[in-house]
Amino acid sequence: LARGIQHTAVRQAHRKYEPNFHDKYGNLVLLGGAAVFTAVWAYVFTQAGIEWGLSPVGRITPKEWRE
Repeated sequence: LARGIQHTAVRQAHRKYEPNFHDKYGNLVLLGGAAVFTAVWAYVFTQAGIEWGLSPVGRITPKEWRE
């Protein structure tokens, strides 16, 4: 049994290397995903009406106190 496994391993090691999906398209998929991610967040940040300004000073006004 061990000799058969060893023989199979040697045969696969000598086989010509074939590029798999990740070798062919890995960088393309990565760049495409990064582009979509950037586009979606750019849209969210520009269209969602987020007010940039991290300091709350001057924005928070006290409500009138009700008895």
